[in-house]
Amino acid sequence: MSYLLGLSGSLRGASTNTKLMRAAAVSFGGDFKEGNLRLPLYDGDLEDASGIPADVQTLADAIVGARAVIISTPEYNKSISGVLKNALDWVSRTKGDPWAAKPVAIMSATAGRAGGERAQTALRQCMQPFRPMILQGAEVLLAASYEAFNEDGTLVSDIYQKTLDELMAALTAVA
Repeated sequence: MSYLLGLSGSLRGASTNTKLMRAAAVSFGGDFKEGNLRLPLYDGDLEDASGIPADVQTLADAIVGARAVIISTPEYNKSISGVLKNALDWVSRTKGDPWAAKPVAIMSATAGRAGGERAQTALRQCMQPFRPMILQGAEVLLAASYEAFNEDGTLVSDIYQKTLDELMAALTAVA
């Protein structure tokens, strides 16, 4: 049986997007792997000189091997983080088509009131050329994320947990 792969668009240790991704993995159940987005900046000269970096290939292979992927994105300046965009750019340079028809659930956690709605829209646009099967709902837009989690990483709000469970149930149904 394959695993659920989680990608957090934030590298910060106390990232609420990483907490949200992990809460989603618990809701989904089963084996879970976290993808490493600590990759070098995409550079065509680096690729020409050295090929695809090992960490990028590992990430692409993890996408291929996953039953489904969850992506939790922060909203940086009304879009996705550079870390997440860089990972998408690098993976697009690998052989094959890792994202093709892959079930993907998108979620976001932000300090702002909109909960990352713009970032989710931007992420959908960035992923369109890869042809994944991106779920259209339930929408998990976690606003004021700095106060959304208990010490153990669980969500404080039953409403957010219910919506997250609905999204993970939809992902399970197609994965």
